[in-house]
Amino acid sequence: MGMALTSCTVPAAGKPTFDIGDDEMEIGVGIHGEPGRERVKVRQADEIAAMLTEPVLADLPFSQGDEVICMVNGMGGTPLIELFTIYRTVRQICEGHGVKTVRNLVGNYITSLEMAGCSVTLLKVDSEMLQLWDAPVCTPGLRWGM
Repeated sequence: MGMALTSCTVPAAGKPTFDIGDDEMEIGVGIHGEPGRERVKVRQADEIAAMLTEPVLADLPFSQGDEVICMVNGMGGTPLIELFTIYRTVRQICEGHGVKTVRNLVGNYITSLEMAGCSVTLLKVDSEMLQLWDAPVCTPGLRWGM
């Protein structure tokens, strides 16, 4: 589930994909800069985290005791400290639902050019999935276990 405070400018178009007021944000934006499903007034980070996390937890079959990998992805124009603020609250919300965050990625991994915003992804995992996740990775975007 993604949100945006600004639109992005696709180079071929040369102008923002959508217009948004300084006091507004889009909820449910697409990773390619598509507008969201709902436009609301700007909220504080904890409220934004809840708006992104609660629908995901409600929609998918999460149960008490489930484990997840949580990704808080920047859209390209959001400072890392703000992404970690969102992550902190997402993790607290998950814990409140009995869902344990066992791994995380916080940063700009899949951006929408210079868009200010973020997305939250929760991947339900089991021991086999964690073993695969923890395997050594050496790519331009991710490196661990080397």
